[in-house]
This record gives sequence, C-alpha cells and structure tokens, in this order.
Amino acid sequence: MLGHPYAVGDRIAKAMPPAILGKEAALDVCLNPPVTDADPFDKDWYANATELREMYRSDPVVTQVVDVARGLENLRRQDSIHAAAVVISPEPLTELVPVQRKGEEAEVVTQYEMNGIADLGLLKMDFLGLRNLSIIERALELIREGQGLDVDIDSVPLDDAGTFGLLRRGDTVGVFQLEGSGLRALVRSLQPDRFEDIVALVSLYRPGPLGQNMHTAYADRKNGRKPVEYPHEATARFLSDTYGVIVYQEQVMQIAQEMAGYSMAEADDLRSAMGKKVKAAMQAQRQKFIARCVEQGHPAQVGADLFDAIEPFAGYGFNKAHAACYGLVAYQTAWLKAHYPAEYLAALLTATKRDKDRTAIYLSECRTMGIDVLVPDVNESEMDFAVREGKIRFGLSAVRNVGEGVVEKIVSARREGGHFADFYDFVDRVDPLVLNKRTVESLIKAGAFDGMSHSRKALLLQYEEILDATLERRRNEEMGQFSLFGGDASEVDHARPPIGGDEWSQKIKLSFEKEMLGLYVSDHPLLAAGPTLKATVQPISGLLDHSDKSPVSIGGLVSSITRRFTKAGDLMLFFQLEDLEGSVEVVAFPRVVNEYGPLVVEDSVLVVKGHLDHRGDDIKVIAKELAELTLRAHTEVRLEVPARRLSSELVARLKDVLSHHPGTAPVFLHMVSEGRHKVLRLADSHRVEPRSALYAELRELLGQGAVM
Repeated sequence: MLGHPYAVGDRIAKAMPPAILGKEAALDVCLNPPVTDADPFDKDWYANATELREMYRSDPVVTQVVDVARGLENLRRQDSIHAAAVVISPEPLTELVPVQRKGEEAEVVTQYEMNGIADLGLLKMDFLGLRNLSIIERALELIREGQGLDVDIDSVPLDDAGTFGLLRRGDTVGVFQLEGSGLRALVRSLQPDRFEDIVALVSLYRPGPLGQNMHTAYADRKNGRKPVEYPHEATARFLSDTYGVIVYQEQVMQIAQEMAGYSMAEADDLRSAMGKKVKAAMQAQRQKFIARCVEQGHPAQVGADLFDAIEPFAGYGFNKAHAACYGLVAYQTAWLKAHYPAEYLAALLTATKRDKDRTAIYLSECRTMGIDVLVPDVNESEMDFAVREGKIRFGLSAVRNVGEGVVEKIVSARREGGHFADFYDFVDRVDPLVLNKRTVESLIKAGAFDGMSHSRKALLLQYEEILDATLERRRNEEMGQFSLFGGDASEVDHARPPIGGDEWSQKIKLSFEKEMLGLYVSDHPLLAAGPTLKATVQPISGLLDHSDKSPVSIGGLVSSITRRFTKAGDLMLFFQLEDLEGSVEVVAFPRVVNEYGPLVVEDSVLVVKGHLDHRGDDIKVIAKELAELTLRAHTEVRLEVPARRLSSELVARLKDVLSHHPGTAPVFLHMVSEGRHKVLRLADSHRVEPRSALYAELRELLGQGAVM
C-alpha cells in the first residue's frame, strides 16, 4: 500500500520482540514506557524493543510504516458472514451503515461487525434455518404418497413407547442433534423416558457442560448410579428437575437471584457477560457475585465455588426455550424413524445426496435396519429418493452425468405412456435430448435398466448401435419418410435383435455403480467383513468426534492410491480408506511405506492404526501400522427366503451359487410363510466358505435381506 520494498517490512518485523506478537497494543508498548506495573511483561517488551525504537526515531520510512500499523493494530483483518444473523432497522440500512455484497450468493451484509451494530442501537436477531424441518416435511410427503396417510407431526404424543425405545437403544443415526457417536453413547447411558430428558440431552452435549462432565453426572444421577447433589441446599428447588446439574441459562439466573440477591436485570447481565466470554467483564462479575453472596449471609467461599461452577457452563449453555425447540425437532425425527423408517431415511438420503460421506452413513443405517436400498430404475425412480413397497429407490438425479432436466423428461414420458417395456421402448418414447450417449451409458452402469431383464454388460455393448438407428428413424419420421416403404412400427420392432448375453462379475458391476453413484448400493465388498470391523475398529464416521492427534484404529477398503516422493526421494502414499459408513484419507510416510507398503493395493481390506490429523474441517489419519483384516471365523450361513419364491429354478440357481464357494460352514434355509419360519439344514455337500463374493452372489439371487 505504501510502495516500500518487502525488505523494509521484513527489517521492521525482525526488530519487534517475538513475545509481543499478537498482543493488544503491542506497538504502543514497544514505543512508550509502561506507566504501571499492571502487566509485568510490559517492561520486558519495552526493554527488548530498543532496536525498533531507534529505527522509529531515526528512519522516516520506518516512522511512516509503524504509524500506519499503529492505526491498523487490533482491527479485524478480514470480514465474514454470521450464519444466521439479520440486522433490523427502522429505515433502509444504507441510510445508517455501509453495506457490501459478500459470498457466492452476493448477499447484502453490513460492513460493521456485530458489536458495532449493537453499539449503534440496531437490532440483530438470529434466524436459524434447520434442514431437518425440510427433511421432516419430505418424510411426511413420502408417507402421504406411499401409504395415503396424513400425519400431523405436531400432534404426535410426547410419551410414545416406540420412540423412547429407539432412543434408549441409541439407534439415533439420522436423529436431529443426537446422531454423533458420543451422543449415542450418552443417550444409552442416560436412558431417556420423558421429553424433558431429550431437552436436557441437546443442552448437555456442548463444550461447557462436557468440560465439567455435567453430561455424565446427569445420566448417573438420573439412573441412581450416583446420589443427587446440589451446589447449595438453597438451589434445590430450581435444580431438582435436572438432578442438581446446571443445564439451562435460566438456572444460572435463578442461582444469581437466590444466592446473590440479583434482580432479574442483573441476572440477565451476568448471563450475557458469560455468553460473551469477555475476560475483564467476567472478572468484574465474579467480584460482584461474591460480594453480593456475602451480603446475603453466605460465606465468600460459597460465592466463589458457585461462580466457579456456573462460569464454564454459561458461556455455552442453552436457554431452556431454545433447548425445548431443538428437543421437539429431535423427538419428531426420532418418532418418524421409529414408525416410518423407510420414508424418513429416504428423506434423509435426499437431503444429503450431495454429501457422499453422509449418504454412506444413512445407507449403512438402512442395511442395519433391514431396509433394502435399490439402484435407480427408469420405471420406478423419481427425481430423488422414493419409497416403493417398503424399499428405498435411488433417485435418477443421483446418477453421474444425468441432470435434473433429463430426469424430468424420463419421468414425463413414463407418466404419459406408462412403464417402459424394454430398452427399445425407452429410446422410442423419451425426448431425444435424453438419448445422449454419455447419459445413457451412465444409466446402464448404474443399473437403471435392470428391471427390464437386460444384462448391463450386453446393453453396454449394444446401446450405441440401438441409439444411432433409433435417432435416425425418428429424424426420418419427423421429415415425413416413415411410410416410404410401407412399413409400420410393429414390423420395425420385430426386426430388432434381442438384447441378451452374459453379465459382468459382481465386482465389475459394483465398481461401475460406485463410479456412477459415488457409492456401492446393490451390495458392498465389505458386508462380509462388517461384523469383524465393528468388533475390532472404530467407524470412520466417528472420527469427527475426536480431537487432533487422537490415536485411532480404523479399517476398510483401499481406493484412490496416490504416490508422491519426498525431497530425499522417499516414497509416500496417500489413499482413501472406506468402510460401510464413510471414508477418510490415510497418509503413510516413508517409514511406514518401507515396512507396510506392499499391503496398500486397491480393493484390499486393511486395518490402519495411527493418529488423527484434525485441523479445520478436513481430517486425515497419519498411519503408524497397517495390517490385513482377518475375518472372524463363520460357523454357519443362514438364508431367509419367502416360501412362495422357492421355485425349482431358484433352488437350482441357489445350489449353483453354493457350489462355487465350497467350504466347511453349513447352510441353513429359513422359509417364511405367513410370518412362520421353517428351517432346513442343507446337505453337507452344500457347505460353503463364507466370504464377500458368496454373500454378494446370494444377495443378487435372493435379495438384500436374504443373508441373515
């Protein structure tokens, strides 16, 4: 800005004592002798800044730079947008404060920060938008469409046994505010049985209460594992509902009124000062609180202990009204998951379709709950996730290279003329804009034509020829040449060769699904290893709950390997490790590569021990040890199949699948008819070796829920 070379700034910076960098009014401390002994470090900073003072007095350039810097010191160096704040004024804001456009959406924001806005007397209110409200609305739409029921979510009973059963089991993946691994553990420990427990839950799992172990105290006291204790016997009447634990901001205010004789306004000032966490203001409030406790006849130590108890909490505590609103949304989402799991999870999947890590978590939850998630289908799918006969169908818009405009044209053609009979019928009826080769190829790889009994491999080999012929014929028809030789549509159809042939292996099918959808849907290579992973390592989705440098042990499938070299020429590896709920980047430095490098190959299943690199929003795992995952021994394989499906053809195909995986584990067949099970143990000649490939083939033959 001043036009001086870089060396000038570098010389001045090196003359500043390192200890003062980032301190308030640092330049003034360096240039002017301390006038008090309030801060003992002031004298040291002043003594160590002799060179800077000499430069300032003797060099006009340094004087100019330092004077400009003193004017800028302690000002904010960048601007940002509050996530939910709205400034309200009695007249147009442009008449009162400077404004600017900010961010990708070019939002109009004030150029003054929030404290400056408040000092001007303008009103700032936070309007928090919750995606979960849209998820609830979408779930209700799916229930209405699929079951014809109009559910009034605002009238559901707040003592529903099914909902509290789900909560007490900790089955809260996808439940608002309660789905983190730490929170699920807290829910199981707390065993909620009333709505007030949910309100407390969303308040307790925050930095202040967590730092004081208030969350565990609440759970232990509620369930009789520890006695209920109060900071002072006088606080019992407003802490009894929370077992002696300070949970809400209102309780802080009540303590101030009861113990220190504060007025409501003074108590609110205390709450506000704690929320802002201003050190000087907090010190003044502490002295006032203790003094007022003494005035009320309490020992000074009681006042100090009480203030120490509430100070760490109040800076992060919820007021009860806010917590109750969050608790109600949490309860409503838990109610929907307990009573309409397919519709609720479909709504969740739609809301997170751009976030593959979240989608993977909810897909895994579907598998855990026994809800089939099916690949997209041009005859069944809508734009987004939908529910068909209790199963969740992927939306067509989730397919790579298939835009929403294309999906609208496919759905429109289907609604106008009914389901497509086969691939030929599809290309005859949809808008020609849909018949882009890249789009059709993506639909084939994603399995969108599986319902027409075409093999994906055969269709991929023939689709270009079919598209070219169809598009040429449709162009000719538009030009009036369709009856030139007296042929009609039926004759053309009879001339079309059938689309037949063998299918890809399950591994190739899954790899194409992953490519087109970003996820494994019809099956997952790790399903066979799921129980072993769950028993031996932590889920990747839970890594966000851990702090930087935390030791971790994770396991999963290796993909996307990148090789780099250090300046010394040593090899480093960066690879994605994916389990059933998410993925994370793993970094292996040269020492680890030298010892374990041969294990890192695509599609291998590894256990990684190391520590978390959690800086900012991105997380990585720095590997220390790698090992191949050893599957637990399986003693048997159990299959559940509706009795009406067991035709001679299906039985023959089942025997064929089992024969390709000979081993020692016996196979049990559970035949289900009208809710009753009949179990058959297959002959020893059909014993198998339980492994991923076997499970994949069985699920393909019998359905997702067949392998028990």
